[in-house]
Order: sequence, then C-alpha cells, then structure tokens
Amino acid sequence: MIILVISDIHANHVALDAVVQEPHDAVICLGDIVGYGPHPTPCVRWVRDHAGWTVQGNHDRAAAENIPPQCRPDFEWLADAVAPLTHSQLGPEDVMYLRGLPRWATRDIDGIRVACFHARPSDPLYGYMPPDRARWARELANVEADLVLVGHTHLPLDMTIDGKRLINPGSVGQPKDGDPRAAFAVLVNGIPRLKRVSYDVNKTIQDLAASGTDPQAVDALSELLITGHVPARPRPGSA
Repeated sequence: MIILVISDIHANHVALDAVVQEPHDAVICLGDIVGYGPHPTPCVRWVRDHAGWTVQGNHDRAAAENIPPQCRPDFEWLADAVAPLTHSQLGPEDVMYLRGLPRWATRDIDGIRVACFHARPSDPLYGYMPPDRARWARELANVEADLVLVGHTHLPLDMTIDGKRLINPGSVGQPKDGDPRAAFAVLVNGIPRLKRVSYDVNKTIQDLAASGTDPQAVDALSELLITGHVPARPRPGSA
C-alpha cells in the first residue's frame, strides 16, 4: 500500500493539487489545512473527501473556533491578515469538519503501529519542536508506536530514536527550509520516504493578491512562498 502523508497545506490548493498527483492508495493529513493561503475551502473539501485519517492543527482549530492560532510571534500579524479571508470562504460544514478533527490518532498500517500528531505528543496543537534528538527522545518515550508522524514546523525531518522512526513530511503549502517546492512523504508498505514537487507558486501569489488581503502581508507571504525562507521583516508599525 502507498500512503500519501501531507501536512501544513495552509490553504494553498495549487501546491496540494501538485502533491496529490503522486500515486497513492490512501492519505494521512497532519493538520493545518487552512491559514495563510488563498484557497481554504477547496483544501478543506479535498482533505475531507480524500484523507482517511486527519488530525487537527492549530490553524484548523483557530478557524473553527474563531480564536488565535498561537503561532510564532513574527507570524501572528500574517495569520491575522489572512483570517478574514478564511472565515469569509469557509461554509458551516467546513467549520464543523475542522472543529471535529481529533488532536491525535494511532493506527496499525502494513504491520506497524503509526501515531500522528500535528505538533508534538505532549502538546499536539501548539508545541514547536526543533530537530533536537534528546528532546525528541523524551517526547517519544511514552508513545507506543513504531512510526510517529508530525508536522507544524514546516521542516522535513527523518530521525530514528530508540527504535522509533520520526517523520515530519514538511509543508505542502508553505515550506520554510529554503526549498520552495511542496513537501510531503509517502509510506510504501510502511517504509517512509520524504519527497518534493514543484508547483505554480505565482498562481498562488496571484490568488492571494486578488483576495483583498493586506498588501504588506501579501508581500511577506509571497517572499516566503518564492524563497522557502521566513522573511526577515518586522510587523508593520513596529520599530
């Protein structure tokens, strides 16, 4: 069986459409379907229709409950700038779907135990964890799984700790590792592999610019989408 593992789509349907061309039999989504991007509704509906196993991300909860996503401070203004677009597009069924997503999930796949979280096991919505082996060893100590799948950081990761394989597929819609191509993973008979695919970044930027979102936020998000690097730019109005 080939399972497509996706995370942090962030309302970028152009990137999602490129990723799902990868041959697959099933889909796992690690959350943050919405936020930052111009296509929240088609992304939510694609995941709802095709992903057999999805966990909630912090931006999913924020959109469903109309609360802050508690993202990193330098991204708060970007999340706030795009939130009106997200809320204006999502219908009641989309909101209900996001609200009802579980915080974590486990399942046996191809003879191995797989555990899924958006962030880290001890804080599955918000816990940002760098690729620190010692810290991850503590996080995984009480997780009963052979394979642990996480997202949230937008940074691909493949690490084995005490016999447990830890995979972060990276971000479909907003990579932050210096490679702007959409990132994802596949599980082939239970064996993970990280992958990338190019997509039409300019189309996503054009759709965001046409959405009525604050132009300063559009500029910052465009820089991130083009370069794969977090823009070194202060929040508007700050010193």
